[in-house]
Amino acid sequence: MMDVPIAANILGTIGAICWSVQLIPQIIINYRRHHTTGLQPSMMLLWASAGVPLGVYNITESFNIALRIQAQILTFLSLLTWSQCYYYGKHWSLIKCAVILVGMCTLMGGIEVALIFALKAAIKRHVTWPTTLMAVLAAVLLAAGVLRHYWDIYTHRTVRGISFIFVGIDAAGDLFSLVSVFFQTELNVLGMAIYGTELALWTGVFICGGYFNLLPWVKARVSTRRQRMENERQTQSQQEERGTIALHEMPSSTSVFMTPSSGLVERTATGNR
Repeated sequence: MMDVPIAANILGTIGAICWSVQLIPQIIINYRRHHTTGLQPSMMLLWASAGVPLGVYNITESFNIALRIQAQILTFLSLLTWSQCYYYGKHWSLIKCAVILVGMCTLMGGIEVALIFALKAAIKRHVTWPTTLMAVLAAVLLAAGVLRHYWDIYTHRTVRGISFIFVGIDAAGDLFSLVSVFFQTELNVLGMAIYGTELALWTGVFICGGYFNLLPWVKARVSTRRQRMENERQTQSQQEERGTIALHEMPSSTSVFMTPSSGLVERTATGNR
């Protein structure tokens, strides 16, 4: 049984590392582009909010340390990305964004600490429904954040404003976290539902990206290549036709190279007739 917690800790740590860096590519892209067009601020705010009940649930359920820290990282990076949306999109000042970011982190951290103490007291009294509520609330908020992006995909018929590197890392974090929960000493169905739901939704985003983004790009590349090859064939055919026409229009060697003696012979033959 000692191997089970070790496996859970290792897998949970990998998942936490993925979640620690998942939004960093998105944050870097936002900084380089100096805009967040297509990135939904409501998605980031929902994720930040989801980190609170997720952290409460992971801590009160005594999950491995990596999963406990993971929720805190999710909240902070989501709020940072949310601040970027207002800095670039709404042109908030840097000071205003920083003050609001610190204030929201403090507020959400305080709420999480209060809920942890409240739920631990409830567990001692054998009241478990608040813990279940935290798991359901975390799953709903995480799913709602991703579903908000689904609406943008449906509206614009493309996956825009979001880094596929971020999506891939996040999906990997969900996968490792899901397996980590599976390897806990006791199978936690609600914990698996939290990470499994988001993993399924990110898989759907990948499928949408393949259909709306990758497939048209591949078709355009193939069409461009075919057009270039067709132009090359037409050019080659025209060159060959020009060469044939020039060859047929050239005068014969007898009419060009006519010597005086050949002219004399021709006049003599005419006189004899």
